[in-house]
Amino acid sequence: MAVTKDGRKIVAENRKARRNYFIEDDLEAGIMLQGSEVKSLRQGGANIAESYASVEGGELWLINSYVAPFSQAKTFGHEERRRRKLLVNRRELAKLAQGVQREGMTIVPLELYFNPKGVAKLKIGIAKGKKLVDKRDTEKARDWARDKARLLKARG
Repeated sequence: MAVTKDGRKIVAENRKARRNYFIEDDLEAGIMLQGSEVKSLRQGGANIAESYASVEGGELWLINSYVAPFSQAKTFGHEERRRRKLLVNRRELAKLAQGVQREGMTIVPLELYFNPKGVAKLKIGIAKGKKLVDKRDTEKARDWARDKARLLKARG
């Protein structure tokens, strides 16, 4: 589990999200978990790469996220790919619902982490899908920035 400068312990990260989507806005959401899920997350057993969030019935749900089974929870374990409710306030939920209704927008999970208080949080973003040309442009700009930094370092 990676620890950031601000004290967050990152459990899972969706690295493909920034490559496949333009992230327009992001926010922090709480996540409803069972006890065995929390213990499994503390051991680092999660994957959010193939998951997404959806607004259904006035609530926000995380769909298709994977939390590994906790080996010591035999009888009271959890389902690995169950839908998990995300906790956001009404204004944030309305903002997300409005963003999804626009063409090509989706809610993508970016990071699953424990904040400095030890509470599990999920960073989600309102995103628009990139086309192949956009992905190439992003890669080209990143390569140029890297080459430029090398050239400036060599001269300076």
